[in-house]
Amino acid sequence: MEPMEPDKIPVIAGLLIFAASVLSLKLGLSVAIFEILLGLAAGSLGLAPAGWMVYIAGFGGIVLTFLAGAEVDVKLLRDNFSKAALLSFFSFAAPLAAGFLFCRYIAGWGAAASAIGGIALSETSLAVVYSVLVETGRAGTKTGKLLMACTFLTNTLTALALSAAFLKPNFYTSVFLAVSGAFLIFAWRFSGGILRHPALAGKVVEPEIKYIFFVLLAFIYLAELGASQAMLPAFAFGLIMSGHFKEGAAAAPVKARLRTVAYAFITPLFFIVAGMKVSLPALLGTAGLFAALFLVKQGAKFAGVYFLARKFFPANSGYFTLLMSTGLTFGLMAALFGLRAGLLDAAQYSVLTGVLIASAVIPTFAAQRWFPPVEEEDLV
Repeated sequence: MEPMEPDKIPVIAGLLIFAASVLSLKLGLSVAIFEILLGLAAGSLGLAPAGWMVYIAGFGGIVLTFLAGAEVDVKLLRDNFSKAALLSFFSFAAPLAAGFLFCRYIAGWGAAASAIGGIALSETSLAVVYSVLVETGRAGTKTGKLLMACTFLTNTLTALALSAAFLKPNFYTSVFLAVSGAFLIFAWRFSGGILRHPALAGKVVEPEIKYIFFVLLAFIYLAELGASQAMLPAFAFGLIMSGHFKEGAAAAPVKARLRTVAYAFITPLFFIVAGMKVSLPALLGTAGLFAALFLVKQGAKFAGVYFLARKFFPANSGYFTLLMSTGLTFGLMAALFGLRAGLLDAAQYSVLTGVLIASAVIPTFAAQRWFPPVEEEDLV
């Protein structure tokens, strides 16, 4: 009996995660950029993500969403809500309309495929924005906190558009909404006691982090049952927990330890798998469409964001606009939904995914390299 060949995918994934970190430190750019590009390179060599990688990647996106919510300053958001809401609406509406019209009347896609394209292009990647802000130490600045708030509001509109247009609610949708709402009330009232409980403080088994992971995994399970998305309750959970993390010396280090656990292995797989799932042959076969759709997305995002950002946040309008122009998280979910539902063919899916990945890499690179934000007082 011949010995079974060991699985090489885990060691390759570990190598890609480590290599991306080295490149990030060496070149001074976000590690997410290199994780996506290395994943793209691995996929072009014929490597496909294993099933466990795909699930952990999805979980990584949820963890990033939770951590982003935990960074938002509720008071700052409340004081600037009208500005953030207006900017987020145009950030969502401009690429939604431009993407739909281009796909329908220029690319010649069907109405349903065009709607999926517009929805996918309308989002701003919370995962990319949060990763860049944390790595550059700007998550605690006014610009950083407002960026995450605007990103969340934009994605809320994207999720609502996808749900209203295509998702078919069932009995479990109401269960998901009811359980999520009930738990968020519970988290608001009692999570602080869990984080600050003297019997849990400093334990190497990390019960506080396991509590957070359990809740996020439950959100994923219930969302899949209810044909919905777990990112909105995950962000709301993070928003609620942000207040608890600031209360007392016992709770504050939990977020830092959670971030360490997530960034060491879980969240890198989100970006690597995103790159590996792109079909380069399909993308190269539609290179002109890919380039045009990328320019449509970026132009529409610029038109929707820049002028309002220049009015509301003049010191950092360029940086703000570029990071709001990134795409990945919700866009990938919308594109994957379209593929599974038969609304997109493989070529359309690859084009959309390629555009989203390019929009995660190119604006991020430009923002970090040429539009560094004016330093502000740390609000943490």
